[in-house]
Amino acid sequence: MKRILLSTIIFVFLSTAVGVAQVVHLKSPNGKIDMVLENGAKILWSVKHENTQVIAPSSISLSLDNGVVLGNNAKVTSIKNSKVNSSFATPIYKKKMVVDEYNQLIVNYKGDFGLILRAYNDGVAYRFFTKRKGQIIIESEEANFNFSEDHKAFIPYVRDLRENDMYASAFEVMYDEKPLSKFVKDSLAITPFLIDLGNGKKAAIIEADLEDYPGMFLTINNQTKQELKGVFAHYPKEERLGGYNNMNYMVSKREPYIAKVDGARNFPWRAVIISESDKELANNDMVQKLSAPSRIADVSWIKPGKVAWDWWNDWNLSKVDFKAGINTETYKYYIDFASKNNIEYVVLDEGWSEETNMMKVSPNMNVEELINYGKQKNVGIILWASWYAINQVLDDAFSQYSKMGVKGFKIDFIDRDDQKMVKSLYNIADKAAKYKLFIDYHGMYKPTGIQRTYPNVVNFEGVKGLENAKWTPNDDMPYYATCIPFIRMLAGPMDYTPGAMRNATKLDFHLSNSLPMSQGTRCHQLGMYTVYEAPLQMMADSPTAYMKEQESTNFISQIPTTFDETIALDGKVGEYVAIARRKGNKWFVGGLTNWSSREMTIDLSFLDKGNYSAEIFKDGINANKDATDYVREIINVTNADKLTINMANGGGFAIVISPKN
Repeated sequence: MKRILLSTIIFVFLSTAVGVAQVVHLKSPNGKIDMVLENGAKILWSVKHENTQVIAPSSISLSLDNGVVLGNNAKVTSIKNSKVNSSFATPIYKKKMVVDEYNQLIVNYKGDFGLILRAYNDGVAYRFFTKRKGQIIIESEEANFNFSEDHKAFIPYVRDLRENDMYASAFEVMYDEKPLSKFVKDSLAITPFLIDLGNGKKAAIIEADLEDYPGMFLTINNQTKQELKGVFAHYPKEERLGGYNNMNYMVSKREPYIAKVDGARNFPWRAVIISESDKELANNDMVQKLSAPSRIADVSWIKPGKVAWDWWNDWNLSKVDFKAGINTETYKYYIDFASKNNIEYVVLDEGWSEETNMMKVSPNMNVEELINYGKQKNVGIILWASWYAINQVLDDAFSQYSKMGVKGFKIDFIDRDDQKMVKSLYNIADKAAKYKLFIDYHGMYKPTGIQRTYPNVVNFEGVKGLENAKWTPNDDMPYYATCIPFIRMLAGPMDYTPGAMRNATKLDFHLSNSLPMSQGTRCHQLGMYTVYEAPLQMMADSPTAYMKEQESTNFISQIPTTFDETIALDGKVGEYVAIARRKGNKWFVGGLTNWSSREMTIDLSFLDKGNYSAEIFKDGINANKDATDYVREIINVTNADKLTINMANGGGFAIVISPKN
């Protein structure tokens, strides 16, 4: 539903030294947010939430290779305003439906370009569009996010530069909690990027609907020390294999421009999510709302679920009569385990084929036999491949393996978000859909909306997940675990790969390749299966470990990976989080804490009237010494009850609430 809403737009004319500047205000539906656009020598945008200055006046523009700057001395030719209050279905998501309510302005400028502005109750967004013939070259984009104070920020620096390419990254970083003025000079950060505005309010910078265009990094204005600006990877000119096991397709030389695009198109959204309490960030739909609708008419074949994963546990099986490793016997064992525990998939990770030739299968593997064996056991097979390997034989690989019965691909070592790579990932998703294959993008930048446009893209990495416990001893993972539901998860699902059955206190944690462990308690790991959004969710430990801990395994196996409803119960960034999600008539509740023990009260008023049974896993009384210690209990509850749960250091809890009778 759309209608003209004159009250959402105000025109003010100001005399300035450079002429006449037109100021336009766009209010959010609830009136709390005021988005301002000033058109003069530069196009400036700013945002206030009630009396809080969120974004101070900040210049935005697009620079073309012919010297034209779309944004300098821009002349408004027309403005159209509208109000939208609708909703759309999200079948593979954390809720069934997303409410889409916003006020919008479309501003046209002389020179065949314009801006679309939106004000939601939970944030704002803008995007450029052009209406030019033929192809245009974008030399650079000016996207500034200025702040009026030296706010505290949660800074995710790009740290893993590869072969001197500043834009190459695995997008797996911790957060540095520091004032903007302490942003390291000439460094880049990834989005989502969270700012603490004070008085409980926060702002998160994100982008959405990124298609055929480079992703946005952020850096600091070295003069002001409190102004962030967008930085975009330049287009690749020369590429070569390199990196880990020669599987990264590295950029050795880049063009002086960031993108070549069709002259008539919309550009990605630049958005700021605004919250009045931290828990609001743990249940936000902004990226979904700003992304292009699904291009897959029938999504019924896309089956989310859990995956028995091999790589993290190093194919480590015990008490078997064969040599465990990358071979047919081992994967049959994984399939048997998955079938017995109602796990939908098994992934064949690195090693089943040649690393740069996925059509050449290891002599120790019979993939077709495994696929057929999985069919007998109602377990689907997912194949791992590097981006380079799959891109060389894309149509042949999808055709051959889909005919064999493969359900999807886990594609790794992407590690770039320049225009060429972003375009490739949309192309892969589109072709995969034609073969009814789903995709898990690993070694990937954060999701930016392709998950709505192509729902067969069921998960993304772009997160410093559990795999890092095998090689980074000094990471504070419980702190990070209680940051990402409020920051990284704003972008969409994340392939964190939880499920460790060897759990350690801060003192006892150590690195191990074949017997890896997690920081924090068993219930910290169990809680992640509800807290973390992941339509395709890994079970990272080995069948041997899970069978030793069958009670925990039974609990994990019953937790869905998509939901009908989500409620963020409580939380504070970097400290703790609690989320409730509903699937059908069951509720699933998860909670996590950092290295501080704490007591949390869960108000069950979100339940409908009636009597329920609650299966609770919580930290045991000795979990501060033995992180595997937990208590399982089953109690009767109603929506009038409140549950008080104590979480140990690095602890958590997990609950399934089922109606009785």
